[in-house]
This record gives sequence, structure tokens and C-alpha cells, in this order.
Amino acid sequence: MAYDEKLADRVRQALANVPKVEEKKMFRGVTFMVNDKMCISVSADRLMCRIGAEKQQEAVERPGVTEMIMRGKVMKDFVFISPDAFKSKKDFDYWVKLSLDFNKEAKSSKKSKKK
Repeated sequence: MAYDEKLADRVRQALANVPKVEEKKMFRGVTFMVNDKMCISVSADRLMCRIGAEKQQEAVERPGVTEMIMRGKVMKDFVFISPDAFKSKKDFDYWVKLSLDFNKEAKSSKKSKKK
């Protein structure tokens, strides 16, 4: 499944002045790492944002926002956001800011050792 390049470009522009941003291909799309931590991903036509467990509960009450589920398990801190929930610049900026704010306190995942 391909990801929306225009959406990825919107994220790139939003993160243009943020230091230590790296792009990685993952989750069938592109993930934007900030300070070596997952922050925002673009997969198909939706965003996946790492916003923290507290904000996650509030966020899923909004239209177009769902919990991230992998292998039948809800992934703490992450939400999927459908295009209708970030159509306007104001809404898009809200999700980017939420992700960047949580990134400051998020823990980095342990890097796997190559054999």
C-alpha cells in the first residue's frame, strides 16, 4: 500500500524548522522520527500520531480518530487520524503540535542489535 506523498510533504513542511528530524520507511509508509523517537507517520492517506496515553483517550472521542491496534492490542500513546480530521490547516497543525509536545517526554525505543 502506497502512502500519500502530498500528505508526507505537509508533514515535512510542518517539521522543517524542527531539529533532529529523520524519515524512515515503516508501517507501510513513512515515519518522521524526532530526536530518535517516533513522532508522526503517514500511511496510506492517514496520519499516525504519537500523542501520549492521556491525550489518546481524549483524542479517540473526536470524529475520525481511532486507537492504533497492532496484533489485536491497543498501542499506548498512538492514534490514527483520518483525512477528515486534519483537512484544515488548524486541525493539521493541532495534531503536529500534539505529537511534538509529547515527543519531548516520550521515551526512545531500544535499538535492536544487529547480528
